[in-house]
Amino acid sequence: MDDDGLALAPLADALAALTPSCGPVRLVAVDGHAGSGKSTLAGRLAERLGGAPVVHLDDLATHTEPFGWEERLAAQVLGPLAEGRTARHQRYDWTARRFAGEREIPAAPVVLLDGVGSGRRVVRPYLARLLWLEVDPATARRRGLLRDGPELAHFWTGWTRDEDDHFAADPSRPFADLLVHQTDDGYRAVPGPATRRPEPPGGHPR
Repeated sequence: MDDDGLALAPLADALAALTPSCGPVRLVAVDGHAGSGKSTLAGRLAERLGGAPVVHLDDLATHTEPFGWEERLAAQVLGPLAEGRTARHQRYDWTARRFAGEREIPAAPVVLLDGVGSGRRVVRPYLARLLWLEVDPATARRRGLLRDGPELAHFWTGWTRDEDDHFAADPSRPFADLLVHQTDDGYRAVPGPATRRPEPPGGHPR
């Protein structure tokens, strides 16, 4: 990777060239604060990857358990994919406040995992790469409120508290392989904290 980082197309190519991490699948997490644009980035990567499946964690979360989706993810998605089988996961209806229907996720060469906390501790062993969308919390929340409208302001108040608590206990960014910055003409991915290694005494490379 050069000093200018990777734009979207070469980033997608780099993801496709990774070693499989979950059975035959290269599982790639797209993490960041709510409102940062994760779903848009995941969708554009999926398109570049020829229609790679995207697991949206909003489908597995609920009003009462915004971060209590890890068992559903493990049983319904990670387990089947690790065995090379098509995964089928429930989909939560945020209007009806219940699970309704399901979605199939084939064991494709690359599967994207989109959502806040997708790079959490229990998921990282299954990941080929953890991407963190580098947008600060205040900016992300302003975007989210603008997107959702004032009628959901009360939801954002509770969500902000839950998100802060989650990342305080189980942060993703320190383990990101790549930090993805939004630019005027797209995206730029640069090495994240997980790829940086301190120099040994004397300043010589390992």
